[in-house]
Amino acid sequence: MPTNKHKRKASAHPKSNKGKNGQLFGVIDSHPKLFVFIGLFFVALAIYLLTFESQNNAMFGIAMLSLLIGIVTTFFANVALPKKKAH
Repeated sequence: MPTNKHKRKASAHPKSNKGKNGQLFGVIDSHPKLFVFIGLFFVALAIYLLTFESQNNAMFGIAMLSLLIGIVTTFFANVALPKKKAH
């Protein structure tokens, strides 16, 4: 058996960021910046409802749902944003 085998470097075939395990499909993946703003709008709406309109239980529930939807939407939109490569 030859002692000096040619081995390929691991960096010869770079893997893309959105491979099998991290690929998103849908509207959030196609427009992530828009959904960041939509998520932040829901968070701001929740803060407004909690501050000024939380006297009855229905507005408190809507504020909590708005906060949850805003946080989840903003998180998934941030994941879908393309990352800048450092030089």
